[in-house]
Amino acid sequence: MISSTALSRVRQKFLADGNIEAGIVSAPILRSWKRCSNVGLVSEETPSSQVLTASELRNAMERDETLLRLSRPEIEGLYANAKATGSIIILTDRDGLILDTIGDAGFSEKAARVSLQPGVSWGETSNGTNAIGTAIMERGPVAVHGSEHYFDKQSILSCAAAPILSPFGDLIGVLDISGHARTLHTHAEGLIRLSVNQIEHRLFERDFDRFRILRFHTDAAMVGTVREGLLAFEGDVLAAANRRGLASLGLDWEAIGRKKFGELFSSKVSPSNEDSVIRSREGQRFHGRIRETGRAHKTSVFFSQTPVQRPIVRSVEPYFDEDTGLALKRAVRLTDGNVPVLIHGETGTGKEIFARAIHGLCARKNKPFVAVNCAALPESLIESELFGYEEGAYTGARKKGSLGLLREAHGGVLFLDEIGDMPISMQARLLRALQEREVRPLGSSKSVPVDFCLLCATHRNLRELSQSGSFRSDLYYRIAQYTVSLKPVRDLSNRRNILDVFWRQLGGRERSVVLDEKVRDSLVSYDWPGNFREFVSALQALLVLAESGEILSVDALPAHLRQVAEEYSENGNSKREPGAQKSLKCLTKDLMQKTLDECSGNVSQAARKLGVNRSTLYRRLKFADN
Repeated sequence: MISSTALSRVRQKFLADGNIEAGIVSAPILRSWKRCSNVGLVSEETPSSQVLTASELRNAMERDETLLRLSRPEIEGLYANAKATGSIIILTDRDGLILDTIGDAGFSEKAARVSLQPGVSWGETSNGTNAIGTAIMERGPVAVHGSEHYFDKQSILSCAAAPILSPFGDLIGVLDISGHARTLHTHAEGLIRLSVNQIEHRLFERDFDRFRILRFHTDAAMVGTVREGLLAFEGDVLAAANRRGLASLGLDWEAIGRKKFGELFSSKVSPSNEDSVIRSREGQRFHGRIRETGRAHKTSVFFSQTPVQRPIVRSVEPYFDEDTGLALKRAVRLTDGNVPVLIHGETGTGKEIFARAIHGLCARKNKPFVAVNCAALPESLIESELFGYEEGAYTGARKKGSLGLLREAHGGVLFLDEIGDMPISMQARLLRALQEREVRPLGSSKSVPVDFCLLCATHRNLRELSQSGSFRSDLYYRIAQYTVSLKPVRDLSNRRNILDVFWRQLGGRERSVVLDEKVRDSLVSYDWPGNFREFVSALQALLVLAESGEILSVDALPAHLRQVAEEYSENGNSKREPGAQKSLKCLTKDLMQKTLDECSGNVSQAARKLGVNRSTLYRRLKFADN
């Protein structure tokens, strides 16, 4: 094992130039370091750790009550080891939110100093490389010792964690043991793996009253123990499994919903309480028995009795390619230097997500982030909303007045979204507030100092608008001291990888829903005028409508994507190749124009038929030839 001093030097070298020699740290740790670097985490800073309120934590624990209850025997069983080694046992939900801890009281106090406590999320995007968050990302056991943690302040920890998976492969929680890095925790990872196996074995005893359960092992003495393989069949189709059952047959979770009993085993097994010898198709010999159906079980919050009907709707983590990740790092440094940043991009490219990422990484991350949609504020109210007002300033004003959004952002970050749509009459007042760093509420004779970092966003070309007089040039030069341009999805070169990342995050892989190659080609080739917002929404719809284990073909796509897929196929563009962008844009424009003609020029009707916003359709047709 590499010494702590040498490991610290290796990590500093990676942070300095992104390179280290192969084999010095484990592959999961190196992959995690790269992910943390790509999202702009700064190792010297304190991780952003927000603690849930008592009410919020109670709600989270109620939501995962079954996980807490079924994990409790293993947590208490690890308690003696935790006390003896000065450690704590931690249970989290599937997102890394700590639900419960137990163990050495002395170390619990030290752990709380680095926010290792109930109510705090230890996902990798907020807490860097750590056993909990990295186990979630890797979907497997992970040990992180000392300086292997990404953040400097967490190097006091030595942690081992393993994800808890449902019989359908869904991630439902993480079990972790954490202690001081000075102590050698020799058996921690092994204990965690064993405990997770026991939890998963217990989970399998629920919700399978209509299924045939095969218990099997190469050793007859192991059948009926936590080491046995478990497979559940609905009819002849494999509907659920545990990790040992899949591993024994050389399968992964993709087999759920696809493989049939006859494809796995060459011999038949009748329901019985007695063990019999069965052979796999590869000739491997097992001892096993199939449980009779009809046994009653309690209901589980993790999976229903018909798992194919379980809808999954999840959000996705922000996706930043290498260029955008570099722009994020620069924007954070500029924000810390109090230099305004203008974020430019088409609708749906993630301008607010990018702004929130800046806030989460900058020096003011623990201060307010106030987002203002300038296009959504009524012109008659925008002044009072931005600058606030005193009591009685106008008819209908609230008692005690209002601070206003600029004053609410005091000490933090003010984000003015779609600033290009701000009425020009208000631009002069905003410019004055930015120059003098003070605001005067309506009905007041006194100005109030304000201190905030400014981020703005727009889909418009503010430089051209300022030259034409539609946007104040002095305000433009004040807010656009540095501009970040976010790429539209159609201009990204790694769209196939983006598709895989989003599909995994949304839960497609966990539910064993597969996109066939024609569907994948269509999704990565489509122009996506609504960008990431439209892209993710389409994937969510496909996943919600799919059944577990289903292979989605082109027929599953909405009408506009099916039609584009057919056009691509006819034109030999089933896969997007370098240099094919012009032809794809032309195809998209032709489809939009054809649909508009079919709707007799009714833009609203055509937009509904295509599944896009009216404004998006109008803009794409208007500017398609530019």
